[in-house]
Amino acid sequence: MKTVQIIVTGRVQGVGFRYFTVRCANDLGLCGWVRNLPDGSVETAIQGQGEKIEEMIKLLKQGPGAANVSGLEIKEIESGSEELSGFAMRF
Repeated sequence: MKTVQIIVTGRVQGVGFRYFTVRCANDLGLCGWVRNLPDGSVETAIQGQGEKIEEMIKLLKQGPGAANVSGLEIKEIESGSEELSGFAMRF
């Protein structure tokens, strides 16, 4: 089990990016959460199998149709961190 924190930058707020993230994560069987940040970026924590996380990263780079992703900052989280269940939108 792997956990990563990802900050997505670009035009990613007000374009359905969080809903897109939740849908993709659920389709891939990943756990975690996603939220908007005050600086206009989106933060997500994703937990699951490595290959599924890699698929998710590819999807996040594309984003939904109205988004314009300019970058992803990816950080792996220590394996001793909390175990997540389901995928939630945080506010």
